[in-house]
Parts: sequence; C-alpha cells; structure tokens
Amino acid sequence: MAGEISVPPPEPLVKVPKILAKPPTREYKVGRGYSLEEIKAVGLTERQARLLGIYVDKRRKSTYEINVQRLKEWLEKVKKGEIQPPQPTLPKIIKVKLDKSKVFRGKTSAGRKMRGLIKEKYRRTLNYKIKKKLLERKAKKRHEAVRHKGGH
Repeated sequence: MAGEISVPPPEPLVKVPKILAKPPTREYKVGRGYSLEEIKAVGLTERQARLLGIYVDKRRKSTYEINVQRLKEWLEKVKKGEIQPPQPTLPKIIKVKLDKSKVFRGKTSAGRKMRGLIKEKYRRTLNYKIKKKLLERKAKKRHEAVRHKGGH
C-alpha cells in the first residue's frame, strides 16, 4: 500500500510583484509551473519532468532555491517508492481538420459582404438583408433569380 498512493509534486512558488502603493501581504504565491532552470538543477530534462507529472513553465526565467529543495525532496520519495507520481503533464496536441469541400468565407471582407454583415449596426439582424432585397427587387437589379438561375 506504500507505493500505490499517487501524490502530485509540490506547487511551484513565485515571488509576488511589489506594488508601491501597498505594502506586500505575502512574499510568495503559487505559480503555473517550474522554470527550466529549476528542473535542470534537480537533474531532469523538460520531457522527464513532464512524464513525472511536474508542470513546466517555459516562459519563467527565475530560479528559486525553495522550489529546487521542494522538488528534490519529492523526487527522493518517488525514487524510494514511498509515493507514486501522477499522470504525465505532456502538452495536449489538438488537430483541427478543415472542411476541404467548402470555401472559407468567415471573416474575410468578401464573406462579410456576401452575408450582409458589412455595417456594424445591422450585424446581428436579418432586417438589413430583407430591406436590401426589397430595394433590389424594386430596382430590378441583382435579384436572386437573376444571380443564380441566369434569368433577366
């Protein structure tokens, strides 16, 4: 029963930014993940850390000795078999498949013009399109029968 307990790694601590108007209430807060330098100080690569369930924040450049010590203690317990690491925290890869049969007419100017969405005022209503069609019918120009069926 000793090796079956899954314990997450300790949460990384990050210094709280100083605000000149107020005195700081605390020195550290919980961060998104460990920096690459902190993980290298423990003796792991980024991939190994993610496979052990450790969150990695690539954007962080700071290295705190508190985080390194906490990670080392947690890794020693994992190596001894006292605790088991959680699931890997590898980044999720999401593939979006485009519909190749349709032309994209979403936010291009031609697509917006085709749907009658050029004016911001009438973007969410059909009244703009209905009025536009009535005017086309009165002027006998650009009516849908002429455009699509080839009539006069």
